[in-house]
Amino acid sequence: MYQYEALSIQETEINKILEKDNALYKIIRNVSALGIPNLYVGGGSVTQSVWNHLFSKPIGYGISDVDIVYFDTDLSLEKERMVLEQIVKTTKQNQYALDVKNEARVHLWYEEEFGFSIPAYTSTEEAISTWPSTATSIGVFFDQENKLQIFAPYGMYDLFSGVVRPNKAMISREVYEKKAEKWGAKWPGLTVIGWQ
Repeated sequence: MYQYEALSIQETEINKILEKDNALYKIIRNVSALGIPNLYVGGGSVTQSVWNHLFSKPIGYGISDVDIVYFDTDLSLEKERMVLEQIVKTTKQNQYALDVKNEARVHLWYEEEFGFSIPAYTSTEEAISTWPSTATSIGVFFDQENKLQIFAPYGMYDLFSGVVRPNKAMISREVYEKKAEKWGAKWPGLTVIGWQ
């Protein structure tokens, strides 16, 4: 396996990798153009596209859904449903399921789903910074100049090295280990770092 040292090379390579998946690339382009505040396409669909490239898996392999996250201070369910409908309308006829979340609302339901409460996020970037691993803490979008923008708070070395390392900012050991086991089964070449 080869590694990408320079950030500029990593950024260029991510764009090339994502571009190979026409359906995913179209989703990123289309939702980026909607004007939804602080929006990113991120997590698994981006990370797993890179893993598929690293381990010579087919395009789209292992991607269960596409995470689309944004930050809207209107916390009403009605507004969230409107945004969801807007995104679904612009991404219809794609092969992927969508997981759309207003990160400003996550603290309202997190305890019920995961068993402990969290403080309200202040931005989508803060939310991405708490995702389960350093490699999956990543989000992308196209800016107004049509350039792919990448937010990767822990860098992209682990991503391009095929390393799964826990991000302990928020998730539990149990959640991390379950995800790491699933990823390791699908991409056996990954180096999975234990919780420690």
